[in-house]
Amino acid sequence: MRDETVSGRTSRRRSVRWRFTYLYAGLFLVSGVATLAVVAAFAGGSVDVAPRPGSGGALQGASGAALARIASLEHQLAQAQARQHEQLLLGSAVGLLATGLLSLVLGWYAAGRVLRPLRMMTATTRRISADSLHERLSVDGPHDELRDLGDTVDALLSRLENSFAAQRRFVADASHELRTPLATMRAAVDVTLAKPGPLPEQTRVLAGRVRGELDQVDRLLEGLLTLARAQHELPEPESVPLDDLVEQALTARGLSVDQLEAAPGASARGNRTLLRRLVENLVDNAVIHNEPGGWVQVVVRDDGPVVTLVVENGGSVLTDSQVTELTRPFHRAGPDRTGARGSGLGLAIVAAVAEAHDGRLELTARDGGGLRVVVTLPAAMDRADDRAGDGADVEAGAA
Repeated sequence: MRDETVSGRTSRRRSVRWRFTYLYAGLFLVSGVATLAVVAAFAGGSVDVAPRPGSGGALQGASGAALARIASLEHQLAQAQARQHEQLLLGSAVGLLATGLLSLVLGWYAAGRVLRPLRMMTATTRRISADSLHERLSVDGPHDELRDLGDTVDALLSRLENSFAAQRRFVADASHELRTPLATMRAAVDVTLAKPGPLPEQTRVLAGRVRGELDQVDRLLEGLLTLARAQHELPEPESVPLDDLVEQALTARGLSVDQLEAAPGASARGNRTLLRRLVENLVDNAVIHNEPGGWVQVVVRDDGPVVTLVVENGGSVLTDSQVTELTRPFHRAGPDRTGARGSGLGLAIVAAVAEAHDGRLELTARDGGGLRVVVTLPAAMDRADDRAGDGADVEAGAA
C-alpha cells in the first residue's frame, strides 16, 4: 500500500513536470509561429513585370533588343525572388520544428529545475516521522513562494515537536508522581495484613484484592514509563544478544528452552533495557493470550544485516482488523483480552521499541488461531568482526 501511494505521488509529480514542459514548449511554438507569419508578410513582395509603352516600330533594332533583354531579366528576378521567398518560409518552418523539439527538452529541464526544491521538500517531509520531528527543511535561496512554503512547514514541524515532547513529558512525569501514592497504599495494605491477631476473612480478602489492583496499576505505570522512554531518543546503542534475552525470558516464566530456536550469536544493535522489555512483552503476550494447554514457539534468526525475532502462539482466531488494532495502547481484542491479566500496553511498547531501533513489527493472525509476531531489528555492527576473529582463531589453532 505504501509503495502504491509513493508511486501515485511520483506520477502526479511527473505530470506536473510534463504540464510545465508543455506550457514552455507551447509558448515557444506560439511565438515562433507568430514570428514566421510576420516574416512571411514582409517577405512576400515581388517585382512586377509590366509591358513598357512604346510604338511597335520602336521595338525594332537595337533598342527593341535591349527592352526585350530588360524584360527577361525582370522576369528572372521575379522568379528568383519567389524561390527565395519559398526557401525562406521552408527554412523557417524546418527551423521552427527543430527548435520546437528542442524546446521540449529545454522545457523538461527547466521544469525540473523549478520543481527541484519541491521534490527536496517532499522527500524530507516524507522521511520525517514522530521520532525525527527535530529535522527541518531549511530551504535556501531567495525569499520567494517556495521559501515561504518551506518556512511554513518548518514552523508546523516545530509546533508538532513541542506538542509531542510535552505529551511524552506528561506521561513520564505523571507515571513518576503516581508511584509515590501507590507505594503508600501498598504499604498501608501490608501493614494492615501484618497486624497481630486474627483479621476478619472479609478484610483479608478485600486487602488481597486491593493489593492485586495496586500491582496491576504499578505494572501499568511501568509500561507507560517504558513507552515514553522508547519514544525518546535512544542512548548510545550496544550489541545485545537476542538469543540470551529470549532464553532468560522463557526460563523466568517457567517455559521450556526447547521452545526456542535461536541462531548462535544473533545480536541486535540497540538499548539492552528496552530490547529486554520487548522480548519479555512478546513472551508474556504469547503466554497470557493463549488457550489452555496451548503452545509457544520462539525463533531468533540471523538474516545478515538484520536480526529477526519470531514469536508464535496458539489461541482464539483473530481477524485482520483485530490484529491491526493490537498495537494501540490500552486496546485488547476479544473477550479473552479484557481481563485483569494484561494492561493493553504490551504490543504498543513492542511497536514503540522496534520503531525507536529503526526496526519493523509485523503481526499476522494464524489460520488455526493465535498470533504470529515478527520483529526485525538492525544487527550489531561488531558481529561480523567478532565472527571473523573467531574464524581466524580457529584457523590459527588448526595451523
